[in-house]
Amino acid sequence: MRQLNAVFAAAFEDHVSYLAEPPGDRYLQEVLGKEHVVVLVALNEGSVVGGLVAYELHKLERARTEVYLYDLAVAQPFRRQGVAARLIEQLRAVAAQRGAWVVYVQADVGDAAAIALYDKLGVREDVLHFDFPVP
Repeated sequence: MRQLNAVFAAAFEDHVSYLAEPPGDRYLQEVLGKEHVVVLVALNEGSVVGGLVAYELHKLERARTEVYLYDLAVAQPFRRQGVAARLIEQLRAVAAQRGAWVVYVQADVGDAAAIALYDKLGVREDVLHFDFPVP
């Protein structure tokens, strides 16, 4: 997970969020042990070169779940080689095993590479995203 956070920090150009205050081993073990948390990594010679973090969400309008792909990144030297697409396909397989009805992801406006990948793999919905700060 620490290697994956380093990949996220570089890819998202956000070292403060991903590396400034790394969680301890106990916290990581607790979160990674939760059934609704899905972490997949791509390895090259034993090193993490890409990965994703997703969350299975239990719905209340029906007895079903959906999987939210929260973070996805591939290290620069390994991009454009199908790594991200394979990670998403593996996540879809995990979602199917769990009985989820959909996997969904958000993309930032201007992130052409992510948008092109997601357009190729899924159905686009144009939505607005809002953050509500917690006091």
